[in-house]
Amino acid sequence: MGVTVPYMEPGELAERERSILALERRGFTGPGAKERAIREELGLAPVRYYQLLNALLDDPRALAADPVTVNRLRRVRQSRRTER
Repeated sequence: MGVTVPYMEPGELAERERSILALERRGFTGPGAKERAIREELGLAPVRYYQLLNALLDDPRALAADPVTVNRLRRVRQSRRTER
């Protein structure tokens, strides 16, 4: 038997992708709070989370779904690349 995948409209983000963007919209206080939320809420290792987030920032669907968050994160990513 095959695995049933929920139907998504073309151009729609998957639940995990929406959850990643939602987590990025939140503010975190204190060291380790974000990493703890990544593990507990998404069930991901932080390294994997950041890999998925980085790919998501280049996805036009993510930009359409949450332009404010995606553009902010793209600016942060670019400034960090420029600093290197």
